[in-house]
Order: sequence, then structure tokens, then C-alpha cells
Amino acid sequence: MKCYYDLHIHSALSPCGDDEMTPNNIVNMAIIKGLDAIAVTDHNSCGNVRAVMEAAGDRLLVVPGMEVETAEEVHVVCYFPTIGAAEQMQEVVRAHLPPVQNQKDIFGNQLYMNAADEVTGEEGLLLVRATTLPIEAVFRSAAACGGIAIPAHIDRSSYSVLSNLGFIPPELPVRTVEITPKNRARMEKEFETYHILSNSDAHYLEDIAEPVYFLDISSKNVEQILCKIE
Repeated sequence: MKCYYDLHIHSALSPCGDDEMTPNNIVNMAIIKGLDAIAVTDHNSCGNVRAVMEAAGDRLLVVPGMEVETAEEVHVVCYFPTIGAAEQMQEVVRAHLPPVQNQKDIFGNQLYMNAADEVTGEEGLLLVRATTLPIEAVFRSAAACGGIAIPAHIDRSSYSVLSNLGFIPPELPVRTVEITPKNRARMEKEFETYHILSNSDAHYLEDIAEPVYFLDISSKNVEQILCKIE
């Protein structure tokens, strides 16, 4: 079966994400657009994923995730089989997040929300910054939590493994890369030995992906998606 996806979406917990990126707004927009599966991947946190999963219920598949910034300032998208596994990874990431407070007048709000879109708190630490975890440690930690790690938006001129390191380290267990839709056709041949994901990296509701890219899976569940892209 075809599973149309957008596996890189930011909620209002990411300071660069719009405050309208609430659990229900994200879920309902994805449904309106005709998607089958999404992942909420906030910067260095999965703090709103549980609420998004509760808001979605059986209407939409939600893959627990987060976007980790490595010590090299490389963005890596991590996906997990359960919310518990994602929260386990969050503990690792938070322990390696520098103690710098968010200045919301500069960076934006970092809002925790429940499944009713009610604000339940604000994150004090600035989430959009590099952790002290080297890229190898991010991959290793994600695997230890039962998840997988994927280099994010490798075609971009900043915060990508190619822009910051110049290559994909051969010692990393990379089988899937993320390439933004506008550059996918141009780069597919070069990365034909990898699985390719193309996501929206949406920070605003209108940017959530249309049903263009899909995974061919036998049944719609998180395990099938992770198996397809691991």
C-alpha cells in the first residue's frame, strides 16, 4: 500500500515554528492534505509528540521523532518505534544541551501543549542550538533507544552533513538521507545507493507537504515505516 508521508514537521515547541503549529492544527492539516503518516520532529526535543499522537488517534499515523543538532552543527532527524523510546532519547539529548536560556523576543516561543491545544508550559532552555553530542554519538544513542537516525536536508548550505562535514562519514550506518523536494530530482542519481526521504520541514501549517511522496508498505504502522527507511 502507498503511505503518503511528511516525516519532518515542527510544532510550536520549536522556536522557529509558528505558534499555530498546535497538535490539532498539525493533525487536521495533514488529514486535509491527504497524508497517511507524519512525524513531528522538533529541535532537540519530542516534548509535543505525545500530544500530537493523542490528537491524531486512529485518524493519522504519527511517528515519534525529533531533530537533533550535533556538536558539528549538523541536523539529524531521529525516528522511534514508540513515544517512550523517543522520550528516552530526549533525556540523552537534554543532558548534552548547553544551559543557554531562550530569548523568545529573539528566537520565538517554545510552547508545550496538550492534545486539546492548551499551552501547558514553556521550555526555558534554547532548543535551536548544537548539543555537545558528536554525530557518531547521535546515531549510536538513537540506535540504543531502538530508533534510527537520518541526515537531514543534506542538500542545504547550512546545518547539513554535506555543508558542514563535506561528506557522509563512512563509519555511520546511513542507509537513508533526506533531500528537500526542490533538489530531489537533481540529486537522486548521486545518492541512488541510499533510500531518499523528501519532507516539508514545515514550520507553518501551509507548508505541510502535499501527498506527493510515499512509502510502499504492507500495513500502516510505525514499525513498517521504520523498517522501510532504516
